Amino acid sequence: MNFIMQGGPIFMVPLLLLQIAIFILFVKGLKDNSEKTIKLIKELGLFAFVFGVLGFIIGMLGGLEEISQSTDIAPQVLAGGFKIGLLSHTFGLVIFLIGKLFSIILISKKS
Repeated sequence: MNFIMQGGPIFMVPLLLLQIAIFILFVKGLKDNSEKTIKLIKELGLFAFVFGVLGFIIGMLGGLEEISQSTDIAPQVLAGGFKIGLLSHTFGLVIFLIGKLFSIILISKKS
């Protein structure tokens, strides 16, 4: 189905790059623990979460468009499409949680 590629996988590369940036900032923050680094980790984590939600919405809109144009759709195809659509949302949420954890660690080390 065409809608599978519209939401999930396309959004994974930018999310992976955001995750790498958060890891780099965390390592940097362990060396020079500044307020700017902590704030940047928090903001990038939140951005990753929202970007993942955007990927989910675009994937679901594409899936619903395919469903509306089709006369018969197998439940397995529908479930597979929803599963793919949820990948970007889930990955964005995981990145957000990792970013929050890293900022908590850096704040606790600062005190």
